[in-house]
Amino acid sequence: MKLKNYSESIIKVFKKDGFVLSEPDVLLDSEYIIQRSGENFRKLMLTFEDDTGKSMCLRPDLTIASCIKYLKTNSKVNSKIFYSGQAYRRSSNSKDKVINDQLGIEILGSKNKSIDDLKVLKTIINSIKKIKIKKTSIKVGDVSLFEKLIDSLKIPERWKMRLRRHFWRPKYFEDLLNRLETNSDVDPSVVELDKKKFLEMKNLDQNKEVANRKISEILSRFDRKMKDPRSFSENKKIVKIIREFLKINCSIDKLEKTLKNFVKKNNLGKNVFKDLSTVKNLSKINSKIVFLTNFGRDIEYYTGIVFEIYNSSKKEIARGGRYDGLLKSLGSKKNISAVGAAINLNNLKI
Repeated sequence: MKLKNYSESIIKVFKKDGFVLSEPDVLLDSEYIIQRSGENFRKLMLTFEDDTGKSMCLRPDLTIASCIKYLKTNSKVNSKIFYSGQAYRRSSNSKDKVINDQLGIEILGSKNKSIDDLKVLKTIINSIKKIKIKKTSIKVGDVSLFEKLIDSLKIPERWKMRLRRHFWRPKYFEDLLNRLETNSDVDPSVVELDKKKFLEMKNLDQNKEVANRKISEILSRFDRKMKDPRSFSENKKIVKIIREFLKINCSIDKLEKTLKNFVKKNNLGKNVFKDLSTVKNLSKINSKIVFLTNFGRDIEYYTGIVFEIYNSSKKEIARGGRYDGLLKSLGSKKNISAVGAAINLNNLKI
């Protein structure tokens, strides 16, 4: 009964803030999700085969389910939706529940990133206040800052691509940094295999798609990868900069100053982190929000702000973020700006 009362109170806040009910599908094509949203989802999903032998899953994530529905309706307008339902996912922690009751909001086709990021976080915070949960804490990250740092570094393009691609796999990412630090590149046999594949694909239809990418795009990536030098002189310095960046941990109102000091200390370009408008906006909510550059690496589709809200017992009661590339990976012809968040009803506790 208590959870029902919580839900009703939270939904009132959602509706007051202009969000409209949407009911995403419970059953989804599992291979479709894995191919388009990242391999990390495979270990989370509860899968089975339907009568035709097709691999299906119970939705592991309501954001993805909402995006798929959005694309099915061919919507091309700004859509502010909320949902109420269950997500089904495995966990390596035996104490975690497989079924998670969630209430969430999404702004799909977001027109003003900074304002919409703030809107989503404020709506979630106001919902939590409505059910009188006190002593909450908030952690925030912004994965786009890592992208900006990597873009600014003077390292071969092949290394930039690797570090971006594997940022979501912390253990493997650390292994990459160790290899970069010791100037140990890929096995020469792998390079030769790349060349062989490159030559084979040059003879194929350039507009044909493989894994949701045109062959021409794949060849362009291969070309850059093979032309880059195998090593460079400042590898240890670069790794030190990356590791130092990922250790930044400060209150959100001190982030701008902290990043300026980081840029100055490491002789980086002054405009590396020139646009911090979204972070500055979030600081209006609570200057004590903790910002960590190493935060938000467990879900691959995030592209910008990521946040989590915890109760007094340090249980996560809400999480969300910006995911501008997800709708394209799910089938849209272009990136669609999007941001959202969900409250985990199972962890609500006064």
